[in-house]
Amino acid sequence: MRNVEVSKVPVELYKILKFEGLVGSGAEAKAVVADGQVRVNGAVETLKRKKILPGDVIEFGTEKLCIVLPE
Repeated sequence: MRNVEVSKVPVELYKILKFEGLVGSGAEAKAVVADGQVRVNGAVETLKRKKILPGDVIEFGTEKLCIVLPE
């Protein structure tokens, strides 16, 4: 699992997938979320604009991301 620092919260789920390079575009990010391929805190998430907060864990494929604030 890798930590992802976010400077402002909340952040929309699809934006994290896009900015972390897990997908090629915002449209692709929205599509994989809508298709049920992404989990947030262990549960399948289909809301593309789900608000993600520090401490949340996002899983997509083999990637696992923990959202944190900069220290």
